[in-house]
Amino acid sequence: QVQFVESGGGPVPPAESLRLTCTVSGQLAFGNATMAWYYVYTGRQRDVVATIAIDGFTEYRHRVTGRFTISRDNAKNTVFLQMDNLNDEDTGVYYCNDYKVVWSWGQGTRVTVSG
Repeated sequence: QVQFVESGGGPVPPAESLRLTCTVSGQLAFGNATMAWYYVYTGRQRDVVATIAIDGFTEYRHRVTGRFTISRDNAKNTVFLQMDNLNDEDTGVYYCNDYKVVWSWGQGTRVTVSG
């Protein structure tokens, strides 16, 4: 079993920044896992926002490229999502998970961008 605890969300005006944190515990070999951040926008499916491989290679959803940065700290089993220049399309609940073997979801952290 694997547990994901996401934090760092909240209300924020447009063009501001947030830094999300996900701490992972349990049986996942974190250092060997490609990790991902996902988001759910009201009424829509869960979509991948960004991924980071074990070698640090990153990929991003097109609409966040240049604004979001995913990173990881293998020593602390933690993955981060730096979100800059936020806009209202970024509003949603953000989750992290293993990208290749999706485990049970954590509670997520809600981001609300509004002026």
